[in-house]
Amino acid sequence: MHVVAFNGSPRKEGNTALLLRTVLAVIENAGIGTELISLAGARLRGCTACGACIKNKNKRCIFDDDLLNACVEKMDAADGILLGSPTHFADITPDIKALIDRAGYVTRANGMLLRRKVGAAVVAVRRAGAIHAFDSLNHFFTIAEMITVGSSYWNIGIGREIGEVEHDDEGIGTMRTLGRNMAWLLQKLA
Repeated sequence: MHVVAFNGSPRKEGNTALLLRTVLAVIENAGIGTELISLAGARLRGCTACGACIKNKNKRCIFDDDLLNACVEKMDAADGILLGSPTHFADITPDIKALIDRAGYVTRANGMLLRRKVGAAVVAVRRAGAIHAFDSLNHFFTIAEMITVGSSYWNIGIGREIGEVEHDDEGIGTMRTLGRNMAWLLQKLA
């Protein structure tokens, strides 16, 4: 079993990465392989709605000049997917949105590649807007027919400066519970 996490923050080692690593550590302790991919600096282009992925059905976006196709391959091979984003103006970052849009088209065009995989959203926030960002990430899982994992609270950690989320005891606890729930579900499905 394997879980891949995508960090949509422009800060490779910021609060979103800390939250994702907290979840992944618990999953790893359950004997499940994990991988964290940072989209920082990837400059993923948005979907152009060209329809080439629907026509070609080769599990690829026609634009091969960024990280997207490698991300789709990782998603296809994984049993579980985590999507993480900081909250930017009450929503997710442009890079994670581009990943969602393009991977969504490619995976749906190729027989619903993500159907029944396990997914969860993780959001870092300074003050407000996290629920909207959380919902934006979760919509990807539901439209892909994935099984969404919950926790003891919404999967949100509060902090502004890098590392500040580590002082959000409830947020860190929520991430650990999310990791336990995701590992449990993956083991049950196996």
